[in-house]
Amino acid sequence: AENVCDLIGHTPMVKLNRVVPENSVAAKVLLKLEMQNPGGSIKDRIALSMIQEAEKRGEITPGKTTIVEATSGNTGIGLAMVAAARGYKCIIVMPQVPAMYERYLIDRKFGAEVHLTSVNQNDMEKTFENLVGYAEDLVAANPDTHWMPSQFINLDNPKSHYEQTGPEIWEQTGKNCDIFVAGAGTGGTLAGAGKYIFEQNPEAQIVCVEPTEANVLSGGHASIHGVVGIGANIKLPLLEELAPGQPWQAGPRGFISEFCSALTPEAVAWANRLASEEGLLVGPTSGAVVKVCCDIACRPESEGKTIVGIVASSGIRYVKHPMWE
Repeated sequence: AENVCDLIGHTPMVKLNRVVPENSVAAKVLLKLEMQNPGGSIKDRIALSMIQEAEKRGEITPGKTTIVEATSGNTGIGLAMVAAARGYKCIIVMPQVPAMYERYLIDRKFGAEVHLTSVNQNDMEKTFENLVGYAEDLVAANPDTHWMPSQFINLDNPKSHYEQTGPEIWEQTGKNCDIFVAGAGTGGTLAGAGKYIFEQNPEAQIVCVEPTEANVLSGGHASIHGVVGIGANIKLPLLEELAPGQPWQAGPRGFISEFCSALTPEAVAWANRLASEEGLLVGPTSGAVVKVCCDIACRPESEGKTIVGIVASSGIRYVKHPMWE
Protein backbone atom coordinates (compact mmCIF):
# COMPACT_ATOMS: atom_id res chain seq x y z
CA ALA A 1 0.00 0.00 0.00
CA GLU A 2 1.14 3.54 -0.76
CA ASN A 3 -0.37 4.86 2.48
CA VAL A 4 -2.80 3.87 5.22
CA CYS A 5 -5.82 5.04 3.17
CA ASP A 6 -5.17 2.23 0.67
CA LEU A 7 -5.77 -0.29 3.47
CA ILE A 8 -9.37 0.83 4.08
CA GLY A 9 -12.02 -1.71 3.05
CA HIS A 10 -11.84 -5.34 1.88
CA THR A 11 -12.58 -6.44 5.43
CA PRO A 12 -13.01 -10.15 6.21
CA MET A 13 -16.24 -12.01 6.92
CA VAL A 14 -16.72 -14.77 9.49
CA LYS A 15 -19.46 -17.29 10.28
CA LEU A 16 -21.16 -17.17 13.67
CA ASN A 17 -21.07 -20.51 15.45
CA ARG A 18 -21.54 -20.83 19.20
CA VAL A 19 -23.95 -17.95 19.89
CA VAL A 20 -26.46 -18.87 17.17
CA PRO A 21 -29.62 -20.11 18.94
CA GLU A 22 -30.44 -23.83 18.77
CA ASN A 23 -33.80 -23.05 17.19
CA SER A 24 -32.22 -21.09 14.33
CA VAL A 25 -33.46 -22.22 10.91
CA ALA A 26 -31.20 -19.93 8.86
CA ALA A 27 -28.47 -21.53 6.75
CA LYS A 28 -25.85 -19.30 8.35
CA VAL A 29 -25.22 -15.97 10.04
CA LEU A 30 -22.15 -14.14 8.70
CA LEU A 31 -20.48 -11.06 10.17
CA LYS A 32 -18.58 -8.42 8.18
CA LEU A 33 -15.69 -7.44 10.47
CA GLU A 34 -15.38 -3.70 9.92
CA MET A 35 -13.16 -3.25 12.97
CA GLN A 36 -10.42 -4.68 10.73
CA ASN A 37 -10.16 -1.32 8.97
CA PRO A 38 -6.92 0.48 9.93
CA GLY A 39 -8.72 3.10 12.06
CA GLY A 40 -10.72 0.38 13.80
CA SER A 41 -14.22 0.90 12.41
CA ILE A 42 -16.53 1.04 9.40
CA LYS A 43 -16.30 4.83 9.54
CA ASP A 44 -12.85 4.77 7.90
CA ARG A 45 -14.71 4.12 4.65
CA ILE A 46 -16.86 7.24 4.76
CA ALA A 47 -14.03 9.41 6.12
CA LEU A 48 -11.89 8.56 3.08
CA SER A 49 -14.79 8.88 0.64
CA MET A 50 -15.97 12.28 1.93
CA ILE A 51 -12.42 13.69 1.87
CA GLN A 52 -11.44 12.20 -1.51
CA GLU A 53 -14.60 13.38 -3.26
CA ALA A 54 -14.27 16.89 -1.79
CA GLU A 55 -10.67 16.98 -3.06
CA LYS A 56 -11.85 16.01 -6.56
CA ARG A 57 -14.37 18.87 -6.49
CA GLY A 58 -11.65 21.28 -5.40
CA GLU A 59 -13.40 22.08 -2.11
CA ILE A 60 -10.43 21.21 0.12
CA THR A 61 -6.64 21.22 -0.14
CA PRO A 62 -4.04 19.44 2.04
CA GLY A 63 -1.94 21.91 4.03
CA LYS A 64 -4.61 24.60 3.73
CA THR A 65 -7.96 23.16 4.85
CA THR A 66 -8.96 22.32 8.42
CA ILE A 67 -11.53 19.49 8.54
CA VAL A 68 -14.21 19.99 11.23
CA GLU A 69 -16.80 17.34 12.12
CA ALA A 70 -19.36 16.63 14.85
CA THR A 71 -19.32 12.95 15.83
CA SER A 72 -19.96 10.46 18.61
CA GLY A 73 -16.56 8.97 17.97
CA ASN A 74 -15.70 6.58 15.17
CA THR A 75 -16.22 9.01 12.27
CA GLY A 76 -13.96 11.44 14.10
CA ILE A 77 -11.25 8.81 14.44
CA GLY A 78 -11.55 7.87 10.76
CA LEU A 79 -11.34 11.52 9.72
CA ALA A 80 -8.41 12.23 12.06
CA MET A 81 -6.53 9.22 10.64
CA VAL A 82 -7.17 10.14 6.99
CA ALA A 83 -6.40 13.81 7.73
CA ALA A 84 -3.06 12.81 9.26
CA ALA A 85 -2.18 10.66 6.25
CA ARG A 86 -3.16 13.31 3.70
CA GLY A 87 -1.83 16.43 5.42
CA TYR A 88 -4.90 18.16 6.84
CA LYS A 89 -5.51 19.83 10.18
CA CYS A 90 -8.55 18.36 11.90
CA ILE A 91 -10.97 19.47 14.65
CA ILE A 92 -13.32 16.85 16.07
CA VAL A 93 -16.38 18.05 18.02
CA MET A 94 -17.79 15.50 20.47
CA PRO A 95 -20.28 15.35 23.33
CA GLN A 96 -18.68 15.37 26.77
CA VAL A 97 -19.51 11.83 27.93
CA PRO A 98 -17.24 9.71 30.19
CA ALA A 99 -17.84 6.59 28.04
CA MET A 100 -16.16 8.35 25.10
CA TYR A 101 -12.95 9.21 26.93
CA GLU A 102 -10.69 7.00 24.81
CA ARG A 103 -12.16 8.45 21.61
CA TYR A 104 -10.82 11.86 22.63
CA LEU A 105 -7.37 10.36 23.26
CA ILE A 106 -7.26 8.53 19.92
CA ASP A 107 -8.31 11.64 17.97
CA ARG A 108 -5.55 13.62 19.68
CA LYS A 109 -3.03 10.85 19.00
CA PHE A 110 -3.79 11.27 15.29
CA GLY A 111 -3.00 14.99 15.67
CA ALA A 112 -6.57 16.31 15.79
CA GLU A 113 -7.93 18.92 18.17
CA VAL A 114 -10.94 17.78 20.21
CA HIS A 115 -13.65 20.23 21.26
CA LEU A 116 -16.31 19.00 23.72
CA THR A 117 -19.94 20.14 23.92
CA SER A 118 -22.33 19.76 26.82
CA VAL A 119 -24.93 17.00 27.15
CA ASN A 120 -28.49 17.59 28.40
CA GLN A 121 -29.74 14.14 29.41
CA ASN A 122 -33.33 15.43 29.48
CA ASP A 123 -33.19 16.68 25.89
CA MET A 124 -31.06 14.51 23.63
CA GLU A 125 -32.37 16.16 20.45
CA LYS A 126 -31.14 19.52 21.74
CA THR A 127 -27.83 17.90 22.70
CA PHE A 128 -27.37 16.73 19.11
CA GLU A 129 -28.33 20.17 17.74
CA ASN A 130 -25.77 21.82 20.03
CA LEU A 131 -23.06 19.41 18.89
CA VAL A 132 -23.64 19.98 15.18
CA GLY A 133 -24.34 23.68 15.69
CA TYR A 134 -20.97 24.20 17.39
CA ALA A 135 -19.14 22.59 14.44
CA GLU A 136 -21.19 24.57 11.89
CA ASP A 137 -20.49 27.83 13.71
CA LEU A 138 -16.76 27.07 13.70
CA VAL A 139 -16.82 26.58 9.91
CA ALA A 140 -19.02 29.64 9.35
CA ALA A 141 -16.52 31.78 11.27
CA ASN A 142 -13.63 30.49 9.12
CA PRO A 143 -15.18 29.94 5.66
CA ASP A 144 -11.90 30.14 3.73
CA THR A 145 -10.01 27.55 5.75
CA HIS A 146 -12.49 25.27 7.54
CA TRP A 147 -14.62 22.55 5.92
CA MET A 148 -17.25 20.24 7.41
CA PRO A 149 -18.05 16.91 5.73
CA SER A 150 -21.45 16.71 7.51
CA GLN A 151 -21.64 12.92 7.58
CA PHE A 152 -25.41 12.82 8.23
CA ILE A 153 -26.27 14.51 4.91
CA ASN A 154 -23.16 13.90 2.78
CA LEU A 155 -23.98 11.64 -0.19
CA ASP A 156 -20.33 10.57 -0.41
CA ASN A 157 -21.09 8.61 2.79
CA PRO A 158 -23.54 6.09 1.21
CA LYS A 159 -21.55 6.26 -2.03
CA SER A 160 -18.62 4.49 -0.32
CA HIS A 161 -20.91 1.68 0.84
CA TYR A 162 -22.70 1.36 -2.50
CA GLU A 163 -19.42 1.15 -4.41
CA GLN A 164 -17.39 -0.90 -1.92
CA THR A 165 -19.07 -2.39 1.18
CA GLY A 166 -22.08 -3.73 -0.72
CA PRO A 167 -20.12 -5.34 -3.58
CA GLU A 168 -17.63 -6.83 -1.07
CA ILE A 169 -20.49 -8.49 0.84
CA TRP A 170 -22.10 -9.77 -2.38
CA GLU A 171 -18.84 -11.39 -3.53
CA GLN A 172 -17.91 -12.76 -0.09
CA THR A 173 -21.29 -14.49 0.26
CA GLY A 174 -20.95 -16.12 -3.17
CA LYS A 175 -23.63 -13.69 -4.45
CA ASN A 176 -26.05 -15.06 -1.87
CA CYS A 177 -27.21 -12.53 0.74
CA ASP A 178 -30.85 -12.95 1.76
CA ILE A 179 -30.99 -10.75 4.84
CA PHE A 180 -28.72 -7.75 5.52
CA VAL A 181 -28.66 -6.27 9.04
CA ALA A 182 -26.90 -3.02 9.96
CA GLY A 183 -27.05 -0.38 12.68
CA ALA A 184 -28.79 2.91 11.87
CA GLY A 185 -25.75 5.16 12.48
CA THR A 186 -25.94 7.95 9.89
CA GLY A 187 -28.01 5.73 7.60
CA GLY A 188 -25.07 5.55 5.17
CA THR A 189 -24.39 1.80 5.39
CA LEU A 190 -28.06 0.95 4.84
CA ALA A 191 -28.59 3.56 2.11
CA GLY A 192 -25.43 2.39 0.30
CA ALA A 193 -24.66 -1.29 0.94
CA GLY A 194 -28.35 -2.05 1.55
CA LYS A 195 -29.28 -0.50 -1.78
CA TYR A 196 -26.58 -2.47 -3.63
CA ILE A 197 -27.62 -5.80 -2.09
CA PHE A 198 -31.30 -5.09 -2.79
CA GLU A 199 -30.49 -4.33 -6.43
CA GLN A 200 -28.67 -7.66 -6.79
CA ASN A 201 -31.42 -9.56 -4.96
CA PRO A 202 -34.83 -7.81 -4.92
CA GLU A 203 -36.07 -10.53 -2.54
CA ALA A 204 -33.45 -9.54 0.06
CA GLN A 205 -34.56 -8.14 3.41
CA ILE A 206 -32.70 -5.01 4.48
CA VAL A 207 -32.97 -4.51 8.26
CA CYS A 208 -32.14 -1.36 10.24
CA VAL A 209 -31.18 -1.70 13.92
CA GLU A 210 -31.59 1.10 16.47
CA PRO A 211 -31.57 1.28 20.29
CA THR A 212 -34.95 0.41 21.82
CA GLU A 213 -34.59 3.36 24.22
CA ALA A 214 -34.23 5.81 21.29
CA ASN A 215 -36.15 4.16 18.46
CA VAL A 216 -36.98 7.44 16.70
CA LEU A 217 -36.82 5.85 13.22
CA SER A 218 -39.71 3.51 14.00
CA GLY A 219 -41.88 6.17 15.65
CA GLY A 220 -40.41 6.24 19.17
CA HIS A 221 -38.95 9.07 21.22
CA ALA A 222 -35.44 10.47 21.58
CA SER A 223 -33.74 9.34 24.78
CA ILE A 224 -30.34 8.66 26.30
CA HIS A 225 -28.98 5.14 25.72
CA GLY A 226 -25.69 3.22 25.72
CA VAL A 227 -25.57 1.76 22.21
CA VAL A 228 -22.96 4.35 21.24
CA GLY A 229 -22.91 5.09 17.51
CA ILE A 230 -26.23 3.86 16.12
CA GLY A 231 -28.86 5.96 17.92
CA ALA A 232 -28.22 9.63 17.12
CA ASN A 233 -31.70 10.58 18.35
CA ILE A 234 -32.59 12.22 15.02
CA LYS A 235 -34.63 11.17 11.99
CA LEU A 236 -31.87 10.36 9.53
CA PRO A 237 -31.86 12.43 6.30
CA LEU A 238 -30.17 9.62 4.33
CA LEU A 239 -33.06 7.29 5.23
CA GLU A 240 -35.74 9.99 4.89
CA GLU A 241 -34.78 10.10 1.18
CA LEU A 242 -35.83 6.45 0.72
CA ALA A 243 -39.48 7.46 1.24
CA PRO A 244 -39.76 11.28 1.39
CA GLY A 245 -42.59 12.49 3.59
CA GLN A 246 -43.53 9.02 4.85
CA PRO A 247 -44.15 8.92 8.61
CA TRP A 248 -41.43 7.24 10.68
CA GLN A 249 -42.83 3.84 11.66
CA ALA A 250 -41.78 0.23 12.22
CA GLY A 251 -42.82 -0.98 8.77
CA PRO A 252 -40.97 -0.78 5.46
CA ARG A 253 -39.28 2.40 4.26
CA GLY A 254 -38.16 2.24 0.64
CA PHE A 255 -36.03 -0.90 0.26
CA ILE A 256 -35.61 -1.19 4.07
CA SER A 257 -38.00 -3.97 5.04
CA GLU A 258 -38.11 -3.36 8.79
CA PHE A 259 -36.69 -1.51 11.79
CA CYS A 260 -35.61 -3.69 14.72
CA SER A 261 -34.06 -2.71 18.03
CA ALA A 262 -32.12 -3.86 21.07
CA LEU A 263 -32.02 -2.45 24.58
CA THR A 264 -28.65 -1.24 25.87
CA PRO A 265 -28.34 -4.19 28.31
CA GLU A 266 -29.15 -6.63 25.45
CA ALA A 267 -26.56 -5.01 23.18
CA VAL A 268 -23.92 -5.20 25.92
CA ALA A 269 -24.81 -8.81 26.81
CA TRP A 270 -24.53 -9.90 23.17
CA ALA A 271 -21.24 -8.01 22.68
CA ASN A 272 -19.85 -9.77 25.76
CA ARG A 273 -21.07 -13.15 24.47
CA LEU A 274 -19.37 -12.55 21.11
CA ALA A 275 -16.08 -11.98 22.95
CA SER A 276 -16.33 -14.95 25.34
CA GLU A 277 -17.99 -17.48 23.02
CA GLU A 278 -16.82 -16.50 19.51
CA GLY A 279 -13.51 -14.76 20.20
CA LEU A 280 -14.84 -11.57 18.59
CA LEU A 281 -14.13 -8.41 20.59
CA VAL A 282 -16.86 -6.05 19.39
CA GLY A 283 -18.63 -2.90 20.52
CA PRO A 284 -22.23 -2.57 21.78
CA THR A 285 -23.61 -1.63 18.34
CA SER A 286 -22.35 -4.97 17.03
CA GLY A 287 -24.02 -6.68 19.98
CA ALA A 288 -27.31 -5.05 18.96
CA VAL A 289 -26.87 -6.11 15.33
CA VAL A 290 -26.03 -9.72 16.24
CA LYS A 291 -28.98 -9.89 18.65
CA VAL A 292 -31.28 -8.90 15.77
CA CYS A 293 -29.53 -11.32 13.36
CA CYS A 294 -30.12 -14.19 15.79
CA ASP A 295 -33.75 -13.19 16.39
CA ILE A 296 -34.37 -13.18 12.63
CA ALA A 297 -32.53 -16.51 12.22
CA CYS A 298 -35.22 -18.16 14.39
CA ARG A 299 -38.18 -16.98 12.31
CA PRO A 300 -39.78 -19.78 10.23
CA GLU A 301 -39.52 -17.66 7.05
CA SER A 302 -35.72 -17.46 7.50
CA GLU A 303 -35.29 -21.18 6.81
CA GLY A 304 -32.22 -21.86 4.65
CA LYS A 305 -31.36 -18.17 4.34
CA THR A 306 -28.00 -16.42 4.60
CA ILE A 307 -27.96 -13.52 7.06
CA VAL A 308 -25.18 -10.91 7.03
CA GLY A 309 -24.63 -8.51 9.92
CA ILE A 310 -22.27 -5.53 10.14
CA VAL A 311 -19.75 -5.49 13.01
CA ALA A 312 -18.93 -1.79 12.97
CA SER A 313 -16.19 -1.50 15.59
CA SER A 314 -13.99 -3.24 18.14
CA GLY A 315 -14.79 -3.62 21.83
CA ILE A 316 -11.41 -2.10 22.68
CA ARG A 317 -12.95 1.28 21.72
CA TYR A 318 -15.31 1.09 24.69
CA VAL A 319 -13.07 0.47 27.71
CA LYS A 320 -14.73 3.38 29.56
CA HIS A 321 -18.18 2.10 28.54
CA PRO A 322 -20.30 0.22 31.13
CA MET A 323 -19.86 -2.96 29.02
CA TRP A 324 -16.37 -3.31 30.56
CA GLU A 325 -17.55 -3.05 34.17
